[in-house]
Amino acid sequence: MKTKKIGSKYFIRIDRGEEIVESLKNFCKENGIKLGTVYGIGATSKAVVGFFEAETKKYHSKEFSGGHEIAPLAGNITTMNGETYLHLHINLCDAEQRSYGGHLNSAVVGATFEGFVDVMDGEIERELSEDIGLNLLKI
Repeated sequence: MKTKKIGSKYFIRIDRGEEIVESLKNFCKENGIKLGTVYGIGATSKAVVGFFEAETKKYHSKEFSGGHEIAPLAGNITTMNGETYLHLHINLCDAEQRSYGGHLNSAVVGATFEGFVDVMDGEIERELSEDIGLNLLKI
């Protein structure tokens, strides 16, 4: 992963073979980032994307292997129990331009990932909502 800071934004390049979610989480920890947004584009060779079923409060995950364009990845950075918490969604497009999307669990970069992290002052925690079954913003 390569980064460059300009103002409150970090421009990021994650290289082929690197895992996006872990790379971003480690980057946030190393730079003390507790609140911000993430946005990026690129390509993946393997990704696991989830769908939350509200009625059952369960995630269903699907693995996508082979080349897919990331069009785009977007999310936010908060904390939960004092630890970095990434909430990322992704849209993947295959060679026939079919689109698939949902909550990003993991993704291995297939060519490159270009993105930015916009850092905000402050901190927002998350807490589990038993009623909904998700870790919601504590605001």
